[in-house]
Amino acid sequence: MSVNIETQIVERGDDEHVDAAWRLKEDIRESDGVLRQRRGFFRDAYRRSTTYLYIDRSKDRLIGFAAVRRDGYILFLAVDDEYRGHGFGKRLVARVAEDYGSVTCHARATNREAIGFYKHIGFEITRRIDNYYEDGGDAYYLKLGEDSITDKLSKFLRG
Repeated sequence: MSVNIETQIVERGDDEHVDAAWRLKEDIRESDGVLRQRRGFFRDAYRRSTTYLYIDRSKDRLIGFAAVRRDGYILFLAVDDEYRGHGFGKRLVARVAEDYGSVTCHARATNREAIGFYKHIGFEITRRIDNYYEDGGDAYYLKLGEDSITDKLSKFLRG
């Protein structure tokens, strides 16, 4: 894969790239059946977050993002299907870990791909929450462990 990837950070209160992030999230929802939110909820959450972005400049296309609350909670993590398996999700989480220390998130209990990804990079399931999602779906609450792949990657990125 030959790409020209740019990293960008959108600070709280800014909605730059919110429409592209919504489209990416919706594309994933349609193909994987996950990440269901209302557009207004998504837009408000995005504006209240710091958002880390990967943009493929050769295609002028958002390929991944992580929207993060002030406490290191990842509200949204998405990587375009074409770019999965190349470490972009891991690097997004590592950047969050570098900036926030403690990293947490929820994942739909039926989303095996996401849970596998999170466990692979060092997240631990701390509890299950029944009826967490608006549609009645259950969730796991996950926390990044101290000896995680992303912790090691974060140290590597710092030099």
